[in-house]
Amino acid sequence: MPPPRLAAAAAAVATVALGLGIRAAFEGPVAKYTGDLLYTVLVYALIIVVAPRTRPVTAAAVALGISWLVEFAQLTPIPAELSARSTVARLVLGSTFNAPDLFWYAVGACLGWALHRAASPYFRTGRRSGD
Repeated sequence: MPPPRLAAAAAAVATVALGLGIRAAFEGPVAKYTGDLLYTVLVYALIIVVAPRTRPVTAAAVALGISWLVEFAQLTPIPAELSARSTVARLVLGSTFNAPDLFWYAVGACLGWALHRAASPYFRTGRRSGD
């Protein structure tokens, strides 16, 4: 089995690929809200890449917090201005606040937590198994 950091990096790549595939195959709310939850799953995976010993509950809380922070930042003009100038900024920051996104980010954090918990027995890192 690969170490947790490598597995998380692979999960991040798979999450981006899945998101791009869904955007290509679907339109409307399915693509939008699946993209929202996958955004948080990607943030979760990147947290594990950077800090592989992070407990699942902590990674989920931080991923959700970052996702919500980005969404609430859209209440200011800054993300929209940056997004108008850069495709990367548009993908990372978005441009328009949308309250339902907050729910889908929470779903993504729960999904990241559940997947991490399911994979944890394969990646013993010395942390307690409770979470």
